[in-house]
Amino acid sequence: MVGEHETLRKVFVLDPVAPVAADAATRWLVPLDEVDDEPVPLPPPDPSDVALFLLSGGTTALPKLIPRTHDDYAYQTRASAELLELGPDDVYLAVLPAEFNFTWGCPGVVGTLRSGGTVVLVDAPIADECFETIARERVTFTSLVPTLVQLWLEAAEWSTADLSSLKLLQVGGARLPRSVAERVSPVLGCRLQQVFGMAEGLLTLTRATDTEETVLTTQGRPLSPDDEVGIVGPDAAELPPGSTGELLTYGPYTLQGYYRAPEHNARAFTEDGFYRTGDLVRLTEDGALVIEGRIKDMINRGGDKVSAGEVEEHLLAHPSVAEVAVVPVPDPFLGERVGAFVVPDGPPPVLGELKEALHGDGLADYKLPEWLAIVDKLPLTGLGKVDKKALAAGAAARIQAADAAASESAVGR
Repeated sequence: MVGEHETLRKVFVLDPVAPVAADAATRWLVPLDEVDDEPVPLPPPDPSDVALFLLSGGTTALPKLIPRTHDDYAYQTRASAELLELGPDDVYLAVLPAEFNFTWGCPGVVGTLRSGGTVVLVDAPIADECFETIARERVTFTSLVPTLVQLWLEAAEWSTADLSSLKLLQVGGARLPRSVAERVSPVLGCRLQQVFGMAEGLLTLTRATDTEETVLTTQGRPLSPDDEVGIVGPDAAELPPGSTGELLTYGPYTLQGYYRAPEHNARAFTEDGFYRTGDLVRLTEDGALVIEGRIKDMINRGGDKVSAGEVEEHLLAHPSVAEVAVVPVPDPFLGERVGAFVVPDGPPPVLGELKEALHGDGLADYKLPEWLAIVDKLPLTGLGKVDKKALAAGAAARIQAADAAASESAVGR
């Protein structure tokens, strides 16, 4: 065991006789009897001590540890619970994995329990099973990612479960297309709250007092009046309201550095301590945040930048498209082209049909999809988000196989 793990220094054992005798020279093994002693006083807890570690998303790189302190996480869960006006009569359905920050503390599990409410856990986000749980436990609110919202909306059309107790559906974790947002209240009978957040801290939410347009098209305003946000361009210069750029943030519950990651921290934070989120956003005139996508979710088509989220929203408006994911596909001349994986609603659409529809919507020609794959379903990560990394790799493999087959056919002639 010690040889396999370079950082291992001691192994404490309950049965010391045989292993400790064999280990006498190196003393890797230590009997627990030898370390029994009177307890020593421990330092008092400090509110700024680390309370828990969350994991960064890790979809494009190895996950990093995010230290959340007692005071910052207590504030986040308390303030978000107060915003939702939670009380003892509220019942939260934890559909997504409980270790997900959205589920755990926005206000989620912790915020509900500290408000005196009840938390109900389910094994899987399967719509009909969750609907039965909502009816049985009289669930008042829950939180989902957009892909699951679409599945729930489809299932609700034929479900007979009583969802009358459900007052609020929080949606976050990825961009929610307007066409999907507009169906939430009519189909599920509850209020929609759009949420944008990150395990690193900043949380923005729409409010019950917001206009319908704000709720349908934005991710709301920051949770805390002390949250600071800035939007900058590629040159790090601050952009005016309405412009799209990278979101920077600093606030009372946003991390000051990843755990034991000095090199990454040097890139992830500005000199004055603002966290570079990697999210592309813009601010509306009334200060609401609109998430346009991730910087890494941009397709570079011969120097023209294409937002995958923008193209997806246009495609979802097509009657033959049930679900869609837009990813970069390799091109020997342009570097990348716009590719789309489509789950059809009825007869599958063809590429020309989709391009014509998007062109008619006013989408620029360089943003139109140039590669299409029809699939039965989209792969999801453990958090229910579309696994675009797997899709991009799959698209590249398909194109490579098609090119190889074409070359063999040409040689055969």
